[in-house]
Amino acid sequence: MNAIPETRAPDATFSKSQLAYRWIKDRIARQEFVPGYRLVLGSIAGELDMSVVPVREAIRQLEAEGLVMFERNVGARVSMVDDSAYRHSMQALSILEGTATALAARSLTIDDVRRARDINALMVETLDHFDPRAFTGLNQEFHATLFEKCVNPRLLELVRGEWARLGHLRDSTFSFVPGRAQESVAEHENILRLIETSAPLGEIEKAARRHRSATLDAYMIHEHPDEALGLPAF
Repeated sequence: MNAIPETRAPDATFSKSQLAYRWIKDRIARQEFVPGYRLVLGSIAGELDMSVVPVREAIRQLEAEGLVMFERNVGARVSMVDDSAYRHSMQALSILEGTATALAARSLTIDDVRRARDINALMVETLDHFDPRAFTGLNQEFHATLFEKCVNPRLLELVRGEWARLGHLRDSTFSFVPGRAQESVAEHENILRLIETSAPLGEIEKAARRHRSATLDAYMIHEHPDEALGLPAF
Protein backbone atom coordinates (compact mmCIF):
# COMPACT_ATOMS: atom_id res chain seq x y z
CA MET A 1 0.00 0.00 0.00
CA ASN A 2 1.35 3.44 -0.89
CA ALA A 3 1.51 5.50 2.31
CA ILE A 4 2.70 8.82 0.89
CA PRO A 5 0.44 11.31 2.71
CA GLU A 6 -0.44 13.61 -0.16
CA THR A 7 -3.38 12.70 -2.33
CA ARG A 8 -1.52 13.85 -5.41
CA ALA A 9 1.12 11.63 -7.00
CA PRO A 10 4.61 11.95 -5.51
CA ASP A 11 6.79 14.50 -7.29
CA ALA A 12 9.29 12.66 -9.46
CA THR A 13 11.89 15.32 -8.66
CA PHE A 14 12.10 14.16 -5.03
CA SER A 15 14.58 11.44 -4.11
CA LYS A 16 13.48 8.52 -1.97
CA SER A 17 15.18 10.02 1.08
CA GLN A 18 13.34 13.31 0.50
CA LEU A 19 10.02 11.48 0.22
CA ALA A 20 10.77 9.61 3.45
CA TYR A 21 11.76 12.88 5.11
CA ARG A 22 8.49 14.56 4.10
CA TRP A 23 6.44 11.52 5.13
CA ILE A 24 7.98 11.31 8.61
CA LYS A 25 7.97 15.07 9.20
CA ASP A 26 4.31 15.28 8.17
CA ARG A 27 3.37 12.71 10.80
CA ILE A 28 5.39 14.46 13.47
CA ALA A 29 3.65 17.75 12.59
CA ARG A 30 0.22 16.09 12.78
CA GLN A 31 1.25 14.41 16.06
CA GLU A 32 0.65 10.94 14.71
CA PHE A 33 4.27 10.44 15.78
CA VAL A 34 4.25 12.02 19.22
CA PRO A 35 7.32 12.98 21.31
CA GLY A 36 9.09 9.80 22.35
CA TYR A 37 7.60 7.72 19.50
CA ARG A 38 10.09 5.11 18.29
CA LEU A 39 10.86 5.34 14.57
CA VAL A 40 11.49 1.80 13.32
CA LEU A 41 13.42 2.05 10.06
CA GLY A 42 12.21 -1.28 8.70
CA SER A 43 8.56 -0.52 9.37
CA ILE A 44 8.79 2.91 7.75
CA ALA A 45 10.65 1.49 4.77
CA GLY A 46 7.90 -1.11 4.37
CA GLU A 47 5.20 1.57 4.51
CA LEU A 48 6.96 3.56 1.82
CA ASP A 49 7.99 0.55 -0.28
CA MET A 50 11.69 1.43 -0.22
CA SER A 51 14.87 0.18 1.41
CA VAL A 52 16.00 1.34 4.84
CA VAL A 53 18.89 3.37 3.37
CA PRO A 54 16.85 6.43 2.28
CA VAL A 55 14.80 6.20 5.49
CA ARG A 56 18.01 6.33 7.51
CA GLU A 57 19.12 9.38 5.52
CA ALA A 58 15.77 11.07 6.16
CA ILE A 59 15.99 10.39 9.89
CA ARG A 60 19.53 11.80 10.00
CA GLN A 61 18.22 15.00 8.41
CA LEU A 62 15.39 15.19 10.94
CA GLU A 63 17.92 14.64 13.71
CA ALA A 64 19.95 17.61 12.42
CA GLU A 65 16.77 19.72 12.64
CA GLY A 66 16.14 18.63 16.21
CA LEU A 67 12.96 16.69 15.45
CA VAL A 68 14.49 13.26 16.02
CA MET A 69 16.96 11.96 18.59
CA PHE A 70 18.97 8.74 18.82
CA GLU A 71 19.18 6.74 22.04
CA ARG A 72 21.68 3.98 22.69
CA ASN A 73 20.11 0.51 22.46
CA VAL A 74 16.79 2.08 21.44
CA GLY A 75 17.32 3.82 18.10
CA ALA A 76 15.54 6.82 16.68
CA ARG A 77 12.75 8.53 18.57
CA VAL A 78 10.74 11.68 17.99
CA SER A 79 12.37 14.36 20.14
CA MET A 80 10.75 15.37 23.37
CA VAL A 81 9.56 18.96 23.66
CA ASP A 82 12.40 21.16 24.89
CA ASP A 83 10.48 23.18 27.43
CA SER A 84 13.30 25.55 28.33
CA ALA A 85 14.11 26.26 24.70
CA TYR A 86 10.44 27.04 24.04
CA ARG A 87 10.35 29.57 26.85
CA HIS A 88 13.57 31.20 25.72
CA SER A 89 12.36 31.49 22.11
CA MET A 90 9.04 32.97 23.18
CA GLN A 91 10.78 35.51 25.39
CA ALA A 92 13.18 36.45 22.60
CA LEU A 93 10.37 36.61 20.06
CA SER A 94 8.30 38.93 22.24
CA ILE A 95 11.13 41.47 22.07
CA LEU A 96 12.21 40.91 18.47
CA GLU A 97 8.74 40.70 16.94
CA GLY A 98 7.47 43.63 18.95
CA THR A 99 10.25 45.81 17.59
CA ALA A 100 9.92 44.46 14.04
CA THR A 101 6.16 45.10 14.04
CA ALA A 102 6.72 48.69 15.17
CA LEU A 103 9.43 49.28 12.54
CA ALA A 104 7.15 47.88 9.83
CA ALA A 105 4.06 49.82 10.91
CA ARG A 106 4.61 52.95 8.84
CA SER A 107 5.29 50.88 5.72
CA LEU A 108 2.06 48.91 5.86
CA THR A 109 -0.56 49.80 3.27
CA ILE A 110 -4.33 49.82 3.62
CA ASP A 111 -4.34 46.50 1.76
CA ASP A 112 -1.82 45.01 4.21
CA VAL A 113 -3.97 45.97 7.20
CA ARG A 114 -7.10 44.69 5.45
CA ARG A 115 -5.38 41.38 4.74
CA ALA A 116 -4.31 41.06 8.37
CA ARG A 117 -7.85 41.80 9.52
CA ASP A 118 -9.26 39.21 7.09
CA ILE A 119 -6.86 36.62 8.50
CA ASN A 120 -7.93 37.53 12.01
CA ALA A 121 -11.57 37.13 10.97
CA LEU A 122 -10.77 33.59 9.78
CA MET A 123 -9.18 32.93 13.16
CA VAL A 124 -12.38 34.05 14.87
CA GLU A 125 -14.38 31.66 12.67
CA THR A 126 -12.25 28.71 13.81
CA LEU A 127 -13.08 29.30 17.47
CA ASP A 128 -16.45 27.52 17.33
CA HIS A 129 -14.86 24.31 16.04
CA PHE A 130 -11.35 24.86 17.31
CA ASP A 131 -8.43 23.36 15.41
CA PRO A 132 -5.24 24.40 17.24
CA ARG A 133 -2.96 23.66 14.30
CA ALA A 134 -5.05 25.59 11.77
CA PHE A 135 -5.35 28.47 14.23
CA THR A 136 -1.57 28.50 14.71
CA GLY A 137 -0.99 28.61 10.95
CA LEU A 138 -3.32 31.59 10.58
CA ASN A 139 -1.70 33.22 13.60
CA GLN A 140 1.72 33.02 11.99
CA GLU A 141 0.32 34.39 8.73
CA PHE A 142 -1.27 37.29 10.60
CA HIS A 143 1.94 38.30 12.33
CA ALA A 144 4.06 37.85 9.22
CA THR A 145 1.76 40.29 7.42
CA LEU A 146 2.59 42.89 10.07
CA PHE A 147 6.33 42.36 10.52
CA GLU A 148 7.53 41.36 7.03
CA LYS A 149 7.95 45.02 5.98
CA CYS A 150 10.34 45.69 8.85
CA VAL A 151 13.00 48.10 7.59
CA ASN A 152 15.77 46.33 9.51
CA PRO A 153 16.74 43.19 7.54
CA ARG A 154 18.85 41.73 10.35
CA LEU A 155 15.99 42.05 12.82
CA LEU A 156 13.63 40.45 10.32
CA GLU A 157 16.05 37.54 9.92
CA LEU A 158 16.10 37.02 13.69
CA VAL A 159 12.30 37.06 13.92
CA ARG A 160 11.99 34.48 11.16
CA GLY A 161 14.61 32.33 12.86
CA GLU A 162 12.72 32.28 16.16
CA TRP A 163 9.46 31.45 14.38
CA ALA A 164 11.23 28.50 12.71
CA ARG A 165 12.60 27.32 16.06
CA LEU A 166 9.15 27.48 17.62
CA GLY A 167 7.80 25.31 14.81
CA HIS A 168 10.18 22.57 15.94
CA LEU A 169 9.76 23.09 19.67
CA ARG A 170 5.98 23.07 19.94
CA ASP A 171 3.58 22.78 17.07
CA SER A 172 0.83 24.77 18.73
CA THR A 173 0.69 26.42 22.14
CA PHE A 174 -3.06 26.67 21.59
CA SER A 175 -3.28 22.87 21.88
CA PHE A 176 -2.35 23.29 25.53
CA VAL A 177 -4.20 26.52 26.30
CA PRO A 178 -7.12 26.80 23.83
CA GLY A 179 -8.72 29.52 25.95
CA ARG A 180 -5.85 31.79 24.96
CA ALA A 181 -7.11 31.84 21.34
CA GLN A 182 -10.11 34.09 22.13
CA GLU A 183 -7.88 36.59 23.91
CA SER A 184 -5.35 36.45 21.09
CA VAL A 185 -7.72 37.55 18.32
CA ALA A 186 -8.92 40.48 20.47
CA GLU A 187 -5.31 41.55 20.98
CA HIS A 188 -4.73 41.30 17.23
CA GLU A 189 -7.53 43.78 16.66
CA ASN A 190 -6.00 46.16 19.18
CA ILE A 191 -2.63 46.05 17.38
CA LEU A 192 -4.36 46.74 14.06
CA ARG A 193 -6.18 49.74 15.51
CA LEU A 194 -2.92 51.18 16.78
CA ILE A 195 -1.34 50.78 13.34
CA GLU A 196 -4.35 52.28 11.55
CA THR A 197 -4.40 55.35 13.80
CA SER A 198 -0.64 55.92 13.43
CA ALA A 199 -0.12 55.49 17.15
CA PRO A 200 3.40 56.16 18.47
CA LEU A 201 5.73 53.34 17.51
CA GLY A 202 6.49 52.72 21.18
CA GLU A 203 2.82 51.93 21.82
CA ILE A 204 2.68 49.54 18.87
CA GLU A 205 5.85 47.81 20.03
CA LYS A 206 4.53 47.51 23.59
CA ALA A 207 1.21 46.05 22.44
CA ALA A 208 2.88 43.52 20.13
CA ARG A 209 5.39 42.54 22.81
CA ARG A 210 2.70 42.16 25.49
CA HIS A 211 0.64 40.05 23.09
CA ARG A 212 3.48 37.56 22.60
CA SER A 213 4.31 37.49 26.31
CA ALA A 214 0.68 36.78 27.20
CA THR A 215 0.79 33.55 25.18
CA LEU A 216 3.88 32.41 27.06
CA ASP A 217 2.26 33.39 30.37
CA ALA A 218 -0.84 31.33 29.52
CA TYR A 219 1.33 28.33 28.70
CA MET A 220 3.33 28.67 31.91
CA ILE A 221 0.20 28.98 34.06
CA HIS A 222 -1.15 25.81 32.45
CA GLU A 223 2.03 23.73 32.42
CA HIS A 224 4.09 25.17 35.29
CA PRO A 225 1.77 27.04 37.68
CA ASP A 226 4.36 27.03 40.48
CA GLU A 227 6.85 28.89 38.28
CA ALA A 228 4.48 31.21 36.44
CA LEU A 229 4.30 33.88 39.13
CA GLY A 230 8.06 34.33 39.08
CA LEU A 231 8.34 35.08 35.38
CA PRO A 232 9.66 38.52 34.43
CA ALA A 233 7.45 40.72 32.21
CA PHE A 234 8.84 41.16 28.68
